[in-house]
Amino acid sequence: MSYFVTDVESDGPIIGKHSMVCFGVVKLTPELDTTFYGQVKPLTSEYIPSALAVSGFSREEHEGFDNAFKVMDDFADWLREKSVGKPILISDNNGYDASWINYYFHVFYGKNPFGWSSRRIGDLYCGMVKDSRAAWKHLRVTKHTHNPVDDAMGNAEALLKMHEMGLKIDLK
Repeated sequence: MSYFVTDVESDGPIIGKHSMVCFGVVKLTPELDTTFYGQVKPLTSEYIPSALAVSGFSREEHEGFDNAFKVMDDFADWLREKSVGKPILISDNNGYDASWINYYFHVFYGKNPFGWSSRRIGDLYCGMVKDSRAAWKHLRVTKHTHNPVDDAMGNAEALLKMHEMGLKIDLK
């Protein structure tokens, strides 16, 4: 199995009412040299300007992105090519990131290659250090910029440090 560290940016908090703007994925390997970036045009006319601004894109730019059918098909092909066994989604906040990816895969691809589960980095770290309130974001190297590839990279770097600390996680 292969782990794919995923980060999503959206133009609002509600899936189906708002839209995913872009997402970044880093395959968890020692080199962290395999990435995917998708930009998806809006699904609805509703958006929250301050939420969209986090991504760094204007509404006009967002409207010029590829349609979700193409992006999710390309992402599924990339996962199939890059995964050793079943792909596993892992993120900083999988209640958010995994939910958006799951919705877009089911609606625009017909199924989710990640299946029904995902992993949350913070929970893994809390379990490792036996403290349910432990902070882990200090393990990131790449600055958190809200570019989803940068953010996924920082989270992948934290996972590699956790691996060095003893976390048993596949790096293939």
